Amino acid sequence: MATASTPTASTPTAGTPILSRGVLADLLPAASGRFGAQARDLALVTGGAALTGLAAQFSVTVAGSPVPVTGQTFAALLVGTALGARRGIASLGLYLLAGMAGLPWFAEGASGWSMPTLGYMIGFVLAAALTGALARRGADRSPLNTAATMALGTLAIYAVGVPYLAFSLGVPLARAAELGLYPYLVGDALKAVLAAGALPLAWKLLGKR
Repeated sequence: MATASTPTASTPTAGTPILSRGVLADLLPAASGRFGAQARDLALVTGGAALTGLAAQFSVTVAGSPVPVTGQTFAALLVGTALGARRGIASLGLYLLAGMAGLPWFAEGASGWSMPTLGYMIGFVLAAALTGALARRGADRSPLNTAATMALGTLAIYAVGVPYLAFSLGVPLARAAELGLYPYLVGDALKAVLAAGALPLAWKLLGKR
């Protein structure tokens, strides 16, 4: 006699999240065959790096500071959260290494490894590991948790970027914070609010498919 099956993470009910422990990228279909999932992951990693590089070109110079306002921080946080830690690290690592090797997709079309803002790009990799790990535990499903995840990811970026800036410019850490931290906090808060609306909404919509 047939019995009703119990819903699992792979058999969602209408109006509920598709995955109890996963990230948005896990919902994307992969081609059948041995290498289907690998091809999907490669496309996601490459696409995430390209998205970050494209967002970096939306840049506004801040008077008196070598650190411009760009879209790359927001893109990097979204990539880490949406792809998960493993793919996020690979994606932002690709962005970092390709830019250091000469691909002009850092802010304002820059490349190389001698710029004082390189620490922020290194911080992107750390932030991807953090936000991706938190997202896999469901931290991007509600607005409040998503905002907290974005805030922690941003702190990870500054934790590397500001000391690197101080070392590169030969200034005290407090001065580096004045140049590369305090002027950007309001914008970072707005980015966290935007993500807090967008990511939970994406989960809600996908959960009803």
